[in-house]
Amino acid sequence: MSTHARPKPFLEAEYCKGCLRCIDACPKDCITPGTEINPATGFVAVELNLAACNGCALCMQACPEPFGLRPETERTCATGGFELEDPVAIFGKKEVDTFSEGDRPEELIALPACDPMVLKGTYASAIGALLAGCRHVFGYPITPSTEGGELMAKILPKLGGHFVQAVSETAAVNMMYGAGGAGVPCMTFTSGPGFSLMLEGISYMIGAEVPGVFVNIMRGGPGLGNLGPEQADIKLVCRGLGHGNTHAIVLAPGTPQEMLDLTIEAFDLAFLYRNPVVILGDGFLGQMTGVVNLPTHLLRPGLPAWAVHGDRAHRHNLICSIHLAEADLEAHNRHLNAKYARICAEEQRSESYRCDDADVLVIACNTPARMAQGAVEAARAQGVKAGLFRPLTLWPFPVDALLTLLPNVRQLVIVEGSPGQLEDELRLTLSHAGVTPPPITPVRHYGGVLPAESEILEFILVVQEALS
Repeated sequence: MSTHARPKPFLEAEYCKGCLRCIDACPKDCITPGTEINPATGFVAVELNLAACNGCALCMQACPEPFGLRPETERTCATGGFELEDPVAIFGKKEVDTFSEGDRPEELIALPACDPMVLKGTYASAIGALLAGCRHVFGYPITPSTEGGELMAKILPKLGGHFVQAVSETAAVNMMYGAGGAGVPCMTFTSGPGFSLMLEGISYMIGAEVPGVFVNIMRGGPGLGNLGPEQADIKLVCRGLGHGNTHAIVLAPGTPQEMLDLTIEAFDLAFLYRNPVVILGDGFLGQMTGVVNLPTHLLRPGLPAWAVHGDRAHRHNLICSIHLAEADLEAHNRHLNAKYARICAEEQRSESYRCDDADVLVIACNTPARMAQGAVEAARAQGVKAGLFRPLTLWPFPVDALLTLLPNVRQLVIVEGSPGQLEDELRLTLSHAGVTPPPITPVRHYGGVLPAESEILEFILVVQEALS
């Protein structure tokens, strides 16, 4: 009587999730738990030792994956897996519309002449976003930034736009991921605690190269803190935008006019680099009013070729921040690093006030820079050669402009409403540039208190006396 050998199993490791059901089913103990993670799946596949296997097929019946454990007779290629075939050879070439980069170009539309307006900072930023073509705003109310979202909620429906109050800041940032991924300008208004909740989504947006604008009006912290103005989110936005290799341009306006102008610029930068941009203000700047002049044009945005817009022309596009193979993720990080280097080289912004002959250089941003400018003017009236260096980008820090001033500077005075976060950013940037700074005198307050003009002047005078 002839017998036919029953086929033994073989394992397609990429389909094994390590559930171990096959181990329980095998009466010959031919299967053991694995010891190494499969880099393609993240699971630990089982291991086979078939010396005692009688081909009973109980393991194959127990396997919940249809292609995990299969008979040897189904092995189709030398490597044990399937022969991959080109889908084009099977189905033919997929027809898609052809288009070029910027397939729907942006358009500038002239604005009628308008008298200057008196606006608070958050309103100015909202109007700047409207002029930049933003018609999609997602957010959750949080003082002292809520008024920006409220104004958008009133205006956007009249312009064919959309304001969505999400159930949380976490939801809002993921809505921005979707809108930005579709290639449309989008933004949110928030403050410190809310911005912290958005960090995971911001990291995803940076990894997937999705544009979006985040207006963070800083308030006192840590924790819930209070509603006073502070600058203690500098470290967060410059060095802590979620997990991994993440950076975004950080703009630091000092007046309502700059809130409008830099918001317009933020959208341009977000799409230029396919990256989120952060506008960092403080509680005073968000709430105080100032004279604001509107530009001569508004922008009707185009539609970038990379967008996942849901139409035929863009249906082959993919936006994703996941790269399971280590080599692929390293290559993506190298691409991001090259973009960050380009940003650092081309997007440094600063403003200098009476710095040409300054012995004492004051460094400040946001509202404290206004007090610092008054202190510099008062010091000049008393014969002190003081100047103000105001970074408009905190990342990248405008080190190139600063380095042109430092040879004549004998003392730095750094004014901030934080425990040295602006100073840390300065020191780190100079360290990377291989430059040792002059002696630094800090003027700091915390928890919603900002340095006063008279206090800054006092420090400048003390420093000048020590230099004499």
